[in-house]
Amino acid sequence: MTEKSLYERLGGYDGITGFANDLLPRLQNDSQLGRFWKNRGDDGIEREKQLLIDYLCSNSGGPVYYTGRKMKLVHEGMKINESDWGIFFEHAGATMIALEIPSQECDDIVSFVSSLKNDIVEL
Repeated sequence: MTEKSLYERLGGYDGITGFANDLLPRLQNDSQLGRFWKNRGDDGIEREKQLLIDYLCSNSGGPVYYTGRKMKLVHEGMKINESDWGIFFEHAGATMIALEIPSQECDDIVSFVSSLKNDIVEL
């Protein structure tokens, strides 16, 4: 018997979409992180959300093909710092609690996202 992928354990596309739908408003409304969405149109924000969903689905073992850019290129010049990174994880944790994601899946999400730190944090 093969172990289920993280994609499957999170509920597939719908589960990951639910994660993004809960997390992004938390980030956008945060007093520190909200600056990354200032002066952005609704269309651009929706496109960004879809790319996030595709990225998470693709990298968690799902059948979705991610067509976006590499994480380093996407975040280059945004001046994301350690404090921003920590606040992001606070919101991600709150999302995982709100969605009642089991602890093993939470650990797997944290591990995966943590592996991206050098591509995202600049300062």
